[in-house]
Amino acid sequence: MTPAELCAHFIQFDTSNFGSGESTGETPLAEEIARLLRDAGYSPELYAREPHRASTVIRVPGTDRSLPGMVVHGHLDVVPAEPEQWSVPPFEGRISDGYIYGRGAVDMKDMVAMMVATLLEWASLGISPQRDIVFAFVADEEARGDWGAGWLVETHPELFAGIGASIGESGGHATPLTAADGGTVMLYPIAVAERGTLHAHLRAEGTSGHGSRPCPDSAVTKLLAATNRINTHQWPLELGDTVREYITSTNAALGYQVDLGSEAGVTEAIDRMGEAGEVARVTSRCSSTTTVLRAGYKVNVVPGVAEAEVDVRCVPGSFESTRAALAELIGPDVAFTITDPGEPTDFSSGSPWFAAMREAVLRHDPDGVVVPYCMGGGTDSKSFRKLGIECFGFVPLTADPEGRRLAGLHGIDERVPVASVNGGQRILSDFLLNL
Repeated sequence: MTPAELCAHFIQFDTSNFGSGESTGETPLAEEIARLLRDAGYSPELYAREPHRASTVIRVPGTDRSLPGMVVHGHLDVVPAEPEQWSVPPFEGRISDGYIYGRGAVDMKDMVAMMVATLLEWASLGISPQRDIVFAFVADEEARGDWGAGWLVETHPELFAGIGASIGESGGHATPLTAADGGTVMLYPIAVAERGTLHAHLRAEGTSGHGSRPCPDSAVTKLLAATNRINTHQWPLELGDTVREYITSTNAALGYQVDLGSEAGVTEAIDRMGEAGEVARVTSRCSSTTTVLRAGYKVNVVPGVAEAEVDVRCVPGSFESTRAALAELIGPDVAFTITDPGEPTDFSSGSPWFAAMREAVLRHDPDGVVVPYCMGGGTDSKSFRKLGIECFGFVPLTADPEGRRLAGLHGIDERVPVASVNGGQRILSDFLLNL
């Protein structure tokens, strides 16, 4: 099967992750990947904290095992889909009109398929990489990694012995931008950093009573005051080195000079980046958003407890200052705990690993422009970083010849161009063999 056909096949496994440990399960897909690899002559192993939440891991020995190895990781789970909103069944794995449709097509069964296709290709041609490559097909990335990468790093660190770097989502996607002269620049952003995570659980307590006699120390009132401060807070502009390089390099490729000495100058530079400016805008400052509210059980009863969950993301270098600012925003009337702390990752575009990614892309698109960027969200990189591994986001997808683009990430009619996946696999294999 081609990489695109493998992607469609893997989509047919419903691996929906509902969070808090609730999932349809990744094990059937983990077993299918292991079967394909065993049939090709490999010896993959399954690891599972619980029987239905398995990950598949395989180490391919390099010809020079004295070199530091590489982890290639892709997650098997997907966010849930609402079929009634889709024009195609989300787990059919349909290939149509030059696209692969289905939940996980972009996030990230495309990469999982490219990983498997690369291994099958190497086996059929008798190819070995220069250094050890660990392929990790993991569970639970769409939650906290407690059943996947986080658990593997904690309980089976020996799987990653001798590893120097990792690649996973996201980055390496061909992104066409319009230059100052009206021409097209094909940008390939590669993630060298990602914002940190502070998931906060807020709990306010107050006097309960009859709804017709509201009391001034209502738990709901306290909680809403705190969440309003959080949601409306204007976080300051903080340009880290990676974000600054991303803005400057992209503008230079488009034919613009930048002045990042003022907020107006930063805004202008980001606006000129078009689609590529979206992630620059997000990663130029921290953010805080209330996502869950819980209070009350009856319309005429004032509840004594109100709770909320808040998603806070912090730019590299601001983890502790963001935690302190969050506590101040919440205030003394509401108790809180940080439920899922994850410090930002921040590596260098000057790394030889990054240089190897750039060279692989340019071998396939000599006119491409490769730049580093900071991810707005978080990935399993936060787990692998704990082992001293340099972590990058690199899921190469080539440009579709007819201009199709990936779409529907975590949304409706998720899809990725067939040509992008097949072309991306060639870059991935090239990169891994030329490290």
